[in-house]
Amino acid sequence: MIAHVERGRRGRQQGPRHPQTRSPTYRLAFADDEFLTSEDTRGVRFQLEYLKTEIRLRERGIISTVVLFGGARIPEPGKPAWAAKNETQKQNLEAASRYYDEARRFAQLASQTSLSLQSKDFVVVTGGGPGVMEAGNRGATDMGAPSIGLNIVLPHEQAPNLFVTPDLSFNFHYFATRKIHFLLRAKVVAVFPGGFGTLDEFFETLTLIQTGRMDKVPLLLFGRDFWTKVINLEALAEAGTIAPTDPDLFTVVDTAEEGWAIVRDFYGLPDLGEPMVQA
Repeated sequence: MIAHVERGRRGRQQGPRHPQTRSPTYRLAFADDEFLTSEDTRGVRFQLEYLKTEIRLRERGIISTVVLFGGARIPEPGKPAWAAKNETQKQNLEAASRYYDEARRFAQLASQTSLSLQSKDFVVVTGGGPGVMEAGNRGATDMGAPSIGLNIVLPHEQAPNLFVTPDLSFNFHYFATRKIHFLLRAKVVAVFPGGFGTLDEFFETLTLIQTGRMDKVPLLLFGRDFWTKVINLEALAEAGTIAPTDPDLFTVVDTAEEGWAIVRDFYGLPDLGEPMVQA
């Protein structure tokens, strides 16, 4: 009833057109873009970004998710490294395309379990963009399963990849609200090679688990060679700035099967066999 009344108010002429009715102050607050995008209403925009996604996911009955983080610049095998700035980067990014396949495969395994649970649990979610994100959504599509994309407004206009389920494709202005939705339902967090954004997402997840603000979940780092060169948490443990057991909060793996076996063991999930990928 309220929604019907509000639609009617938006569609009606607001009386005669004269200076008073043309003034921005006369606009209904929820229909006034200038007001809604002002600095004073930033808190309201945070709330709206949180609520829109929360309500839509709740309507779909999605209880838990499998989060895939990783580099947007990693190409599909056989495709050029579009983001490479020099020959060394080109060679390394094209070699890293194997992680595209592992992310796609991991998403297939997650989606196989999700489908057995009416696509309510272990639903794949990515940042919605290219690279590893595309591979994750694509793996879910391979299985005929829904998947979520949480895009972010960036200067270079990141667009959703074509494998995100359309009515589960969201767009955010604020990184903060996007991060909430990445981890709010997360039962698994899989981190593939990536750059600053991927490192930020990994360390934020690690910090939340370390501080007890988030339940411990399987936190998987894919790519032993990559991560042993990029981070050294054992050095932090030796320095005393983290606990000696903190590096045990995550597990480094190389293959999708290795990673999903850890998830199955953690939650006591059945082995569903080889995923039946749709043609």
